Amino acid sequence: VCGRRIWALIIVTLYSFSTLGEAWAQLKKSLADEAEVHLKFSSKLQSEVEKPLLNFRENFKKDMKKCDHHIADLRKHLASRYAAVEKARKALTERQKDLEMKTQQLEVKLSNKTEEEIKKARRKSTQAGDDLMRCVDLYNQAQSKWFEEMVTTTLELERLEVERVEMIRQHLCQYTQLRHETDMFNQSTVELVDQLLRKVDPAKDRELWVKEHKTGDIRPVDMEI
Repeated sequence: VCGRRIWALIIVTLYSFSTLGEAWAQLKKSLADEAEVHLKFSSKLQSEVEKPLLNFRENFKKDMKKCDHHIADLRKHLASRYAAVEKARKALTERQKDLEMKTQQLEVKLSNKTEEEIKKARRKSTQAGDDLMRCVDLYNQAQSKWFEEMVTTTLELERLEVERVEMIRQHLCQYTQLRHETDMFNQSTVELVDQLLRKVDPAKDRELWVKEHKTGDIRPVDMEI
């Protein structure tokens, strides 16, 4: 409030034709120009820096999420293949034990039924062995693909990181450029006001004030009767 009163007092005592009035007029103009420049700066900052970075961040999150899901799917697939190998290995062990047990039974007691059971157990054991080999082969394929995809995905993540850093760098440079342009304009307006303030001549303004108020006119002489 006090500052406003001071400015009000200054305005009342200023005249556009005085040297101080000219400096004051330029100061008001520079303030208005600076306000407009700051509005433009704010608008450009939002459209040329903030908005592009926000859009990039959202797209970057999507790309990272896609990579994470891809790696997670490969890891699940590999784990599934590993579980299948362990299951097939366990099944083969059980079939081999069953075959060994039936073979021992045949040595103790010969019978057509026991021989038939041994043949059947041998076929199951062979099948279990084939299943294990197939599961191991599928696991190795999945492991090889997982390794290749990990390398590819790692390279993709590195590329995304380079792109992210470059994107931020470019837009921060854009910010500093906008800031520099704004500061340069503000500096030029301040310099112009400063030049006019340095040219303020109190003596000259006094002469102008005297002319305006006619305080220098000869006063009326005394009358005599």
